[in-house]
Amino acid sequence: MIDTVHAVQTPEGVDLALRVAGPVPRALAFGVDLLLQGGIAIALQIALSAFAGFGVGLYLIALFSLLWFYPVLFEVRAHGQTPGKRMLGLRVVQENGTPVGWSASALRNFLLVADFLPLFYLAGLIAMVADPSFRRLGDLAAGTLVIYADAPRPHVSRIPDVTPVPPPLALTLDEQAAVIAFAERAGSVSPERAAELAAIPLSLVGADEPRATLVAQAAYLVGRGR
Repeated sequence: MIDTVHAVQTPEGVDLALRVAGPVPRALAFGVDLLLQGGIAIALQIALSAFAGFGVGLYLIALFSLLWFYPVLFEVRAHGQTPGKRMLGLRVVQENGTPVGWSASALRNFLLVADFLPLFYLAGLIAMVADPSFRRLGDLAAGTLVIYADAPRPHVSRIPDVTPVPPPLALTLDEQAAVIAFAERAGSVSPERAAELAAIPLSLVGADEPRATLVAQAAYLVGRGR
């Protein structure tokens, strides 16, 4: 049910594979940032304690800014990476792979409160598990992804070397393209996701080995063995 790759096609027609990050590395990155924010808050409290009531007011303003704008500032000005995300090798980007902007970053982080409902980040966790690209509620609203920070890999069109098998029924051009696209990408997604996709056209593949059947039919469609 869950994919580990988010496919993006650039305006130039280049397919990119963005490796999405799951709940565990994201939780670790969040924990690192939370510890860093706590350290900064303690340092500010000590530094401003000498100013009595005026210092308390400054501290509350600084604490508010730290809690709400710390991730936004880093995500926009540091290539989508807070210190915690950088440590874990993660990055926030738009769904099309472009850098995240101010409005999107602010929206995804301000909605973190909704992800914490009703308690212990339950809503966010449910959203991530239910979404193929591990997006929490804030990501869904802002159109963002959390991916691994390695450079996106161009998708190489490659159908495995298998014995071609003709489809059992006539396919439209769009259907042929879908079968070929599946075969080209089957090796770059998780086995569970590939099996889930292959089982969709049941009348085409049958119940036995649907993934292998689709790949063999794709080999036939691209002209192998004819």
